Amino acid sequence: MYQIKTFNAIAPEGMARFEAENYAIDQGENPDGIILRSQKLHDYAFPESVLGVARAGAGTNNIPVEALTEKGIVVFNTPGANANAVKELVVATLLLSVRPILQGANWVQSLTGGNLEEVAEANKKQFAGHELEGKRLGVIGLGSIGAMVANDAYRLGMEVMGYDPYVSVDTAWTISRRVKRAQQIEDIFTTCDFITIHVPLTDATRNLIGEKEIAMMKPTTRVFNFARGEIVDTDAILKAIENEELGGFTTDFADEKLLHNPKILVLPHLGASTEEAEINCAKMAARTLKRFLETGVIKRSVNFPTVEMSFQSPYRITIIHNNVPNMVGQISTEVAKLGINIENMVNRGRGDYAYTLIDVSETDETKMVRVKRHLAGKENVVRVRTIKNAEVFNEWI
Repeated sequence: MYQIKTFNAIAPEGMARFEAENYAIDQGENPDGIILRSQKLHDYAFPESVLGVARAGAGTNNIPVEALTEKGIVVFNTPGANANAVKELVVATLLLSVRPILQGANWVQSLTGGNLEEVAEANKKQFAGHELEGKRLGVIGLGSIGAMVANDAYRLGMEVMGYDPYVSVDTAWTISRRVKRAQQIEDIFTTCDFITIHVPLTDATRNLIGEKEIAMMKPTTRVFNFARGEIVDTDAILKAIENEELGGFTTDFADEKLLHNPKILVLPHLGASTEEAEINCAKMAARTLKRFLETGVIKRSVNFPTVEMSFQSPYRITIIHNNVPNMVGQISTEVAKLGINIENMVNRGRGDYAYTLIDVSETDETKMVRVKRHLAGKENVVRVRTIKNAEVFNEWI
């Protein structure tokens, strides 16, 4: 039976995927897997039993990914599961940025007297705004969210320009052919009326928008940050708005310095805060973690390569190892020494680490214990598992 530890409240629709006969939830001190949302785990003492960590969300800044990679712990996220929720909020704030809807609604609430309709009609001009149609939107990052924002903005009548040198083939197929491609990010900064950012936080994207980038923009340009707070230099934004060098800023990350400025809209991290998004993220996180524990398949990992292979043998050996030459040969030789026949095998690398799956036609559990011990003792091997395919195993014996 697998042990699962949860942090935060995970939607029950997701947790239901861990059937009671095979999984125990929050019942032990040595979990095989962890599933969480926003809990910070940088100070958490991970038990040696932990094989995988799944975040019900896209960002993994609350997880010590590098340290877990060194321990051979696979970290998963749920890209795209909350994309529609974030996209809808971005579109909503685009509309709010050109139409003073909130200001008008609040003003009406303050009115008193019997001639309210006449007063409202006589004073509505103070809340006149602009239209998005015909304006140019720049989308930096064309992943699941950015692609959806680009498509919907085009449907609103906007000219849309996207920049993403790493866009995946799958995502590229979903983007409207009418979304123009920026050859370099400067094209976004110099030509767009609105700029929205949808990239992960890395050393390369930290302060992606700063004084230099703002200086390229029109003084009327409005910037939207629904990615991560640190991607935009807050001080540079404030300085530009004070000097009337930027039209406005909208962010989903609360910062006291940004409050009480009429040209800045600060939201309390509402991007993925819908019931549907929480359910979708929980389902995807649970499904991904469950599949990894039961079959060793890695998909949607932020620290190890995607490795998928149909599991049709009695046993599977999984090896996390350093991505160095001749590891596959050494592993195969070690398995063969014990007289174990390899039926299928796949190896993938990612950076300094690699992952190998080996399916074997072996039913002798003693041999499997020995091969695990031998492989685990080899240089450059980080972690070894043997997974029994109970259904197939019973057919073989």
